[in-house]
Amino acid sequence: MSCACGHHHPKPVRGGDGAAISLARPMIALTGRLICHDTAQMMTALSLLPEHVRLSRAEPGCLRFDIWQDEDPMIWHLSELFADADAFAAHQQRAGSSDWGLQSHEIERDFAKREISPVLREEQPSDIDSIDSLLREAFGGSDEARLVAELRGQGDLQFSLVAEAVGTVVGHLGLSPLTGDIAGLALAPVAVNPKLQRRGIGAAMIHHALSHAGQTPVVVLGDPEYYKAFGFASAELNSPYAGPYLQAHGEIAPHSNIRHARAFGQL
Repeated sequence: MSCACGHHHPKPVRGGDGAAISLARPMIALTGRLICHDTAQMMTALSLLPEHVRLSRAEPGCLRFDIWQDEDPMIWHLSELFADADAFAAHQQRAGSSDWGLQSHEIERDFAKREISPVLREEQPSDIDSIDSLLREAFGGSDEARLVAELRGQGDLQFSLVAEAVGTVVGHLGLSPLTGDIAGLALAPVAVNPKLQRRGIGAAMIHHALSHAGQTPVVVLGDPEYYKAFGFASAELNSPYAGPYLQAHGEIAPHSNIRHARAFGQL
């Protein structure tokens, strides 16, 4: 990892408990404290930190930027997460020339920086709000978030997988039951935080889900060029979603009748 001492330690740490996702460019997590030594420094922090937090969260590579005041009003704690080292460097450059950077340099920093590998694990109850927010952000609307909420509420979210990095949900995938002539699974939705897309997180989630499914057929609606890399192929099935985007992984007889979970019809 890389730390405040300036030395470089190249092995990324796992972002939580689960199967690690290897990224070509590891994510960067920063934790630590801001320590004020007099009332003037504390007032500077109180005045400038809200805007510093707002601007930092709006950066294209910032995934989390949380700062909170300790019971000791002279101390603030921070927890930050960035898409990669370039995103963290861009944050430092922007912040350094901001009002916060120019006026807070006398406030003591006690930081530790780590390279992070996100991990895959099953959904926990504490993830539900984060998954909802991720789906709305990834798809630019509420349909997928409502779908997952309905599947969960109706007992049809058979497998709910998250990609997590030090407490931040950065990806989600759901499997729900298919009925009809076969007993199978529907793969939907697959979502990755827009700031981390095309980094291999979605592919890692799909591979993990197919491994979980084993010999059970899996059906997806999506881009054929993308999903063929995972072994999906066009499927001629009797379904309201029949067409070139309906694909199957595993053995399903042509023209089989399939029914998605009820929540799909409620969109």
